Amino acid sequence: MVIAVSVRAQFDPQIGQYMYLPTTYNPAAAGDGDLMKAAGMHRMQFIGIQNAPMSTYFSFSSPFQIGKTKHGAGVRFLNDSYGLFTTQSVYGQYAYRQKIGKGYLAVGVDLGFVNVGFQGTKVNLDSLSESEYFDKSDEAIPMQDKSGMQFDMGIGVWYATPTWWVTLSYSHLTQPTIDWDDKSSIKLVGTLYGGGGYTFKLKYHKEWQLAASAFVMSDFRSWDANVTLMCHYKERFRWGLGYRIAGSINILLGVDIISGLSIGYTCELPHNNLLLESAGTHEIMLSYGFNILKPRRTNRYKSVRYL
Repeated sequence: MVIAVSVRAQFDPQIGQYMYLPTTYNPAAAGDGDLMKAAGMHRMQFIGIQNAPMSTYFSFSSPFQIGKTKHGAGVRFLNDSYGLFTTQSVYGQYAYRQKIGKGYLAVGVDLGFVNVGFQGTKVNLDSLSESEYFDKSDEAIPMQDKSGMQFDMGIGVWYATPTWWVTLSYSHLTQPTIDWDDKSSIKLVGTLYGGGGYTFKLKYHKEWQLAASAFVMSDFRSWDANVTLMCHYKERFRWGLGYRIAGSINILLGVDIISGLSIGYTCELPHNNLLLESAGTHEIMLSYGFNILKPRRTNRYKSVRYL
C-alpha cells in the first residue's frame, strides 16, 4: 500500500501591524481618508534561524474625485524570501468609494504581476547519504536558480468610519501557476482575509483611547487569527498587546513623530519551542500622510489705502 500526502505551506507573509497597513492585503483600502499615504514595512521572522522568512513592503495610495464620485488609487510592492524561495510582486490598486452612513464603503481590485524564484545554487546535499531511495543526481532536484512571472489579481471590500472598520479581501484570485521548467512549477493558492476594529473613547479621560481589532487569514487548508488591543494617548503615542493563534504573543509600539509621520514596531515572541531557537520576530513600519493639493484661496484682500 502506498499513501501520498500533499502538503501546502503558507505563501502570503503575515503582518503584525495589519490595522495600520490595510492596503497590503485589501485594495479597497486605497484612498481611505483625505490624505495621500506612503508606507513601508520590514519584517524579520524567527531571527537566528537560517533562511527564515524576511519581507519588505512598500505602498502608496491617494484619494481622488471625479465629478461627485470618490475614488482611490495606489500601488504596492513586495519583496519576500523564505527558505530558498523568493517572491517579488507589484500591483496597481483601484477602489470606488461610496458614502454610507458615517463612513465610506469601498470596493477595490488589485492588478499586477508576481515573480517567484528558487535559489537552486544554494541547495546543499552534502549532509545527505546516498541510498536506494535517494539519488543526489536526481534531475527533479533544482540545482540552478529558477524564476517565473505571471499575472495576478485580488479583490476586496472595505468599510470605515471614524470609530470602526471592517475588511474582507481575497488574494491570488486567478490562482496563477508559475512553470520553472518541465519538472518543476508552483501554484499560488488564494488567501481570504477578514477582520475589523473598534476604537473606544474613555468618557472621563478623553485623551485616552482603546482600539480593539481582530484579523483572520485562511487559504481553506489552514488558517491563522490575530487579536490585538491597543492603547492610544493623545492620538500620538500607542502601545498594546496581541495574540496570534499560530503561536505568538505580540508587543506593539508606535508614535507620531510629527504631523503625518508615524513609526511603529512589533515584537512577536513564540510561546513554543521556537523561542529557544530564535530571537522572535521583529517588524518595523514607517508611514507618512500628506496633501499636496492645497485648497484655493477664494478671498481677496486689498489695502484700504488704495480703495
